[in-house]
Amino acid sequence: MTLGLCAALHARGHAVQGFKKGPDYIDPLWIGMSAQRSCYNLDFHMMERGEIEQQFARVAADARISLIEGNKGLYDGLNLDGSNSNAALAKLLDAPVVLVIDARGMTRGVAPLILGYQAFDPEIRIAGVILNNLGGSRHESKLRAVIEHYTNVNVIGAVQHDTSLQIAERHLGLVPANEQQAALARIQHVGARVAAQVDLDRLLDIADNAPGFAVAAPSLLVHSAESIRIGIAHDQAFGFYYSEDLDTLRAANVELVELDTLNTLHMPQLDGLIIGGGFPEVFMDKLEANRSLRQGIRVAIEAGLPTYAECGGLMYLSRSLSWQGKTCEMVGVVPGDTRMHDRPVGRGYAYLQPTGDDRWQEANTIPAHEFHYSSLENLPSDSIYAYQVKRGHGIDGKHDGYQLHNLLAAYVHRRGTGAQGWIAPFLNQVRAHKARAAA
Repeated sequence: MTLGLCAALHARGHAVQGFKKGPDYIDPLWIGMSAQRSCYNLDFHMMERGEIEQQFARVAADARISLIEGNKGLYDGLNLDGSNSNAALAKLLDAPVVLVIDARGMTRGVAPLILGYQAFDPEIRIAGVILNNLGGSRHESKLRAVIEHYTNVNVIGAVQHDTSLQIAERHLGLVPANEQQAALARIQHVGARVAAQVDLDRLLDIADNAPGFAVAAPSLLVHSAESIRIGIAHDQAFGFYYSEDLDTLRAANVELVELDTLNTLHMPQLDGLIIGGGFPEVFMDKLEANRSLRQGIRVAIEAGLPTYAECGGLMYLSRSLSWQGKTCEMVGVVPGDTRMHDRPVGRGYAYLQPTGDDRWQEANTIPAHEFHYSSLENLPSDSIYAYQVKRGHGIDGKHDGYQLHNLLAAYVHRRGTGAQGWIAPFLNQVRAHKARAAA
């Protein structure tokens, strides 16, 4: 529904700003493609409340309408008091809420559902309802009559069940938009179908009646006068990056050099390297086949190139990757072997405590999240780790952040921006290494 609304509003010529509540990577790729502008995350776990407000204000400033996609239900969340729920985010930003209700098999029961959502927290302004997965025009008529009779909530859309609106999923969720050749065509189809069944003018009215929101947005990071070149793996295998962090890197006078790990044959001249998450297992044949780049990355890291890798990046830097009965060689700078499993090994929010042996010399407990189906095996017993895992799994249930030379590679995903982000300490390493090389 979010993809359809973003695509439909964009097709009308509106500047649509998408946001995703939570630490998701894949959904923002789809939302960003639908709105034709980068999607940003809003997450209570890794952001302070003021940072969420500033992020929203900064990014939404030049948009006609902003759409925030929640995660799970309106009131769902980790905390009993709901302080990290979608409802809490709506309150913080004073945003009206549009409920999307899967109405399969429902008739009269839709009324107490809506009334319950209204009564549970009267401070939440439920401004409209979109009925989804309807069985036909008769089903729609019944639901509209029930809602009109028992509630004061407007139905602004009714979308019929339609298998053509489904998007393929696999072990980590939706297939990433950066991987699907036909993603844009699919999005345009979804947008057309949603536009025909949702009152977009009413949705715009709801947004226009929201209170004004203005918060001074601070600079993302201290600017450096000297430009530095940092490679960033960005292709079908790797693409899990927060838009905010890319903004922060560019604001810090970083030239981001995109590296296609599947097709780039030679390692370019770089001051640092970032390899984010993704699906290296799906492309492990192509990654193995690009032997020259793998060797170039290994030589560069062993020569001291500051490198930060998360999850899929850690897997790529290991010796080998095994999945579905097949094993492929990877970069080999991390002396361990990655094995895929059928069930998640690490999933959910995490907390990390720097070990004191971490080369980045971070001081505070670090919020993070993880979602991986693989494990890293056969690491040497004297391996040096940056983090103790206080919540989560990491590499072995106790540690994460494998360190070697100027490499830090972890299973957890961190926010890069902010006081507890990875960008500032990483850039310190990059600049120090560049200064030593120039001396």
